[in-house]
Amino acid sequence: MARILLVDDNVKIRKLMEIYLKRDAFEVLQAEDGTEALSVLKKHNINLIVADIMMPEMDGYELTEQLRDAGFTMPILMVTAKETYADKKKGFEMGADDYMTKPVDMDEMLLRIKALLRRAKISSENRLVLGGVELDYEALEIRTPKQVYLLPKKEFYLLFKLLSHPKKIFTRQELMDDIWGFDSEVDERTVDVHIKRLRDKFSDLEEFEIVTVRGLGYKAERKA
Repeated sequence: MARILLVDDNVKIRKLMEIYLKRDAFEVLQAEDGTEALSVLKKHNINLIVADIMMPEMDGYELTEQLRDAGFTMPILMVTAKETYADKKKGFEMGADDYMTKPVDMDEMLLRIKALLRRAKISSENRLVLGGVELDYEALEIRTPKQVYLLPKKEFYLLFKLLSHPKKIFTRQELMDDIWGFDSEVDERTVDVHIKRLRDKFSDLEEFEIVTVRGLGYKAERKA
C-alpha cells in the first residue's frame, strides 16, 4: 500500500482528498505547510506527495526544492490555483513531477497519482538482465554480447516497462500515460511507431520479443 502525504493549509481540501485516496486503499498522512511536511518525512517513509503552492511558513515551491536538494526522489504532484505557464514552469524547475489546478477533479487526481507511482516504480528498479542482455536505466543503454545500444529516452522507458512486466498486456493509453505523461498530446500512433523502432533494432535478439495483442495493446515475452 502506497503512503501519500497531503500538504495544504486548507483542511477541507485535505480531508476531501483523504476520503478519495483511502477509498482507493492508499494510506494518507497530512501536513498544513512545508515545514510540517518536513517533520512528517523525518518519521515516515512517503511514496508520493501532493502539495499546494500557496502555504504559510514554507510554500510548495520551497518544499519541493528542499526535498530535491536533499536527495528525495518520490513523485511530487503540485495542486494549486496558480495556472499560468510561468507558475507551472517554476514548479517543474523546482522538481515537481506533475501539476493540477484547482478546483481539482478527484478522479483525475487518482489517475495522475497512479501513473506517477507506476513511473516511480519503473525508475527505482534501475537494471534488468535477460540472459545475455542487460538494460541499464541510468545510462539508457541496452548491452548485448555483441553491441551496446544507447536508446532515446522514450524508446528505452517503453522497452524497460514492457520487460519489467513480462506477459502483462498494456493498452496504448496506459503506455502513453506512463511513458509520455498524463498531459501529453501524443496519440496511439506514437506508441506504435516506437514499438516498431524497438522491433527493428532488436529483432535478432533471442532473449525477448514484443508481441501485439490485437484489439488491446502490447506485451513483452521473455525467452531467457
